[in-house]
Amino acid sequence: MMIQTFVKKNLLSIIGVPIGALAGFLYWKFVGCNSGTCAITSSPINSTLYGSVMGGLVFSMFKNNKKDKNDISGNN
Repeated sequence: MMIQTFVKKNLLSIIGVPIGALAGFLYWKFVGCNSGTCAITSSPINSTLYGSVMGGLVFSMFKNNKKDKNDISGNN
């Protein structure tokens, strides 16, 4: 039950991580870094990890932030 709640709350981030990882890998594959001195794009692992983090962050920006009914911050 707890896992379903987590997945429901973070679905966009969960979708964004593999999409970003694929985009990072494809960027390394087709653009990459010829000299090998680029920190992110010189390695497929670095590029894929960076893409997955960026994908998760970008997709999480579109999450609908609903106010909790038990919010006591006073900003209703």
